Amino acid sequence: MAVNDSRAETLCPIARAESIVGDRWTVLVLRELFMGNHRYDEIQAQTGGTPQMVATRLKSLEADGLLERRLYNERPKRYEYHLTPKGEAFYPVVIALRAWGETWCKTAEEGLAVNMTHTTCNHNAGLGPLCAHCGEVLRREDLISQPQPAYAAERQARREAFKAK
Repeated sequence: MAVNDSRAETLCPIARAESIVGDRWTVLVLRELFMGNHRYDEIQAQTGGTPQMVATRLKSLEADGLLERRLYNERPKRYEYHLTPKGEAFYPVVIALRAWGETWCKTAEEGLAVNMTHTTCNHNAGLGPLCAHCGEVLRREDLISQPQPAYAAERQARREAFKAK
């Protein structure tokens, strides 16, 4: 995945957006950045992508202006990855994917993977895009995410399996 020059072939904004974020691995990398994981190893562990897959997506997202690299270690050179304003603007899409996945891709017995508290009203935010309690638009900076025990355990198991490699 590189910056896609074919975007100029259409005026369709959906086709242009899909050319940037239209694959599973890119969306999972963005999910990890939204969850506060900024280092390559943690992004790779949580997405399950190969080193080449993750590196390619990170480079592409940087080239497309959705993230920036920040040096955190000089020797050896190591970088963290942080969302730019353009990347942050993808958050409503993540919220929509979460809502659709929770509604249509899981059983009721599984429960929510993550509970979100809307800090503006201090109540459960629901699935969005509006707060289930107060009706305000959900903004990332107004949410506290609490992974539920089963999902937290799943993520911890991925982290441990990755470190054991």
